[in-house]
Amino acid sequence: MLLKIIACEVFTREICYCVATAPHVVDLEFTPKGAHTDANVLRRLLQLRIDEANASGKNYDAIVLGLGLCGNSTVGLVSRGAPLVIPRAHDCCTLFMGSKERYSEHFADNPSQAFSSAGYIEHGGDFMREADEFHRQMGFDRSYAEYVEQYGAENAAFIWETLHPVRVEEQRDHRVVYIEVPEFAHLGYADQCREKAEAEGKCFLKLEGNLDLIRKLVHGEWDSKEFLVLKPNEVIAGVYDWDQVLRAAPPDGAEGSP
Repeated sequence: MLLKIIACEVFTREICYCVATAPHVVDLEFTPKGAHTDANVLRRLLQLRIDEANASGKNYDAIVLGLGLCGNSTVGLVSRGAPLVIPRAHDCCTLFMGSKERYSEHFADNPSQAFSSAGYIEHGGDFMREADEFHRQMGFDRSYAEYVEQYGAENAAFIWETLHPVRVEEQRDHRVVYIEVPEFAHLGYADQCREKAEAEGKCFLKLEGNLDLIRKLVHGEWDSKEFLVLKPNEVIAGVYDWDQVLRAAPPDGAEGSP
């Protein structure tokens, strides 16, 4: 197959590593990490790149996105030429962890938990991934005091308990998480992250990452449980659960395929 992969630059090492052993011919393109700060900006950029790939005359067998929902940045994207492939992932953390199940295991209680990885350290700007636009819309990044001010003490307590079980506020405020993919442990970034956490008086937690999901993405192993493969003109729609995450919808917005 001839594949076009469009991915966030935080996956540069991981994707290039997997491309080196891929059984397919792959054209790579990375989007700036900073584009994630505005879902509308990133969505327009991705759609432009998809359209350019289809207009390139290369007749790609598929256009593959190295992103997840990413704050709704991929919702509404459509390919009018080649099939479009995207992981069933809420955000980049799922890809670093190797599966949505491992993402849920470690982050379900705190989807906006800040974390770092080799790509976040290497590509400038923020040292860590903070809450994205979707998490902000859901209220995960707001303080308890803000809820009290807006909704009153009783309602605030209920909302906080619903959004933040098991005292997640303490985890978010006092924990720094680094996801270390074993293949890149030699870079020493975990130690840098630990030093930064200690300098800020925070606890440091290192989680072991896994390349399985990225490898499957790059190698064309698109099992329907882990990837959504859209036909030409089908549109990416969000599901926002812990299993399906994404679905395909036709251009008119009617109910799409799972």
